[in-house]
Amino acid sequence: MRSKTILRAVLGAALAAALLTPALAADNEIRLAQQFSMGYLQLNVMQHEKLIEKHAKALGIPDAKVSWFKFNGPTAVNEALISGNVDIGSGGVPGLLTLWARTKGTPQEVRGISALSSQPFLLNAKNPAIKTIADFKDSDRIAVPAVRTSVQAMTLEMAAAKQWGDKNFEKLDPLTVSMTPPDATVALLKGGAQITAAFSVPPFQFMQLEDKDVHTVLNSYDAMGGPHTFTAIWTSKKFRDGNPKMYRAFVAALKEATDIVNKDKRKAAGYWIEDSKSKLPLDKATAIVSGAQVHWTMVPENTMKYADFMASVGRIKVKATSWKDYFFPEADGMKGS
Repeated sequence: MRSKTILRAVLGAALAAALLTPALAADNEIRLAQQFSMGYLQLNVMQHEKLIEKHAKALGIPDAKVSWFKFNGPTAVNEALISGNVDIGSGGVPGLLTLWARTKGTPQEVRGISALSSQPFLLNAKNPAIKTIADFKDSDRIAVPAVRTSVQAMTLEMAAAKQWGDKNFEKLDPLTVSMTPPDATVALLKGGAQITAAFSVPPFQFMQLEDKDVHTVLNSYDAMGGPHTFTAIWTSKKFRDGNPKMYRAFVAALKEATDIVNKDKRKAAGYWIEDSKSKLPLDKATAIVSGAQVHWTMVPENTMKYADFMASVGRIKVKATSWKDYFFPEADGMKGS
C-alpha cells in the first residue's frame, strides 16, 4: 500500500506541475522515451533512418529537433512524460492505462497512439521444483522490471488471480523485486539466493533459456488467454493538440518504421544490437524478432483484459468501456481489442 501511495503522490505532484507549466517543446521538437528490450524496434528504426525528421521536413519543418531518452520501467517513463521532460512515452499496456486513468479529463490527458508489438514475455526459473506459479515459496524472489507497475508484475497478478481467486491477486507480490532485464538475467544464470526466477523481456528471456537448467514457468500468452499487445506508445493531449505537425510526422514515421521492421527484420535487429551495445549475434537477434509468436503491429490486441483487471482490483479508478477510450481517434480504424 505504501508504494502505491507514493506512486500516486509522485504522479499527482508531477501532473499538478505540468498543468501549471507551459509546454517546453514548440511544433518543431519531439522528445521520446524508450525502455529496454526488443519490444521497441520501430523506435530503433526511426532513430537510425531519421524517419521523424524525414516526415517533418515533408510537412514544412526542415529543422526538426528529435531527442531520445532511455528509462527502466513505466513509472520513470510516466513521471518524465507528466513532468514535461519527454513528449512520447512507451512501454507495456499497464503503464499507459495508469497514466490515462490518472489524467483523464484534464488538458494533460494521456492516451495511446498505437501498439508497437504483440509478443509473449516469459517467467523463467532455474529450480526444477518450480513448475507452475503455485510452486513458489515465501523464500523465493521473482525479478520484474518494476514491482507492481510493470506489465510483467501486472500479468503475474492476473495469473495469481486465476490460480487462487481474485481476492488473492497480490499473493506473489511480496516475492517480486525490481531489476533491469540484463541484471536479472545475470542473477538468474549465476544462481544463488538473489533471485529464483525472472519475468523478463526479449531477448533476455531467450538468453536465459540457453542455460539447460532454466525453464519457462509461465508464458504471458497463457496468462492472458491468447496473444496480447506487449509494447505500446502514448502521448498527452496537450502535446498532440499543441504540436500537430510533429505529431503527424511521428505517426507517419511510426507507420513507415513498422513496415520496415516487417519487411527486413534482420536490419531492424541490427539497429537494436547497435543501440543496446549488445553482444548478441545478429542471426540470433533476427531469429528472436522473427519468432512465430511475435507480431510487429500498430493494432492494439487484448488490451481490455488489462483495463478490466486493473479497474476490478482498484489499480485504476476509471473503468474503460472500450479500448478506444484510452487510444487517440487515429487508432479507431484499427480492429483493436
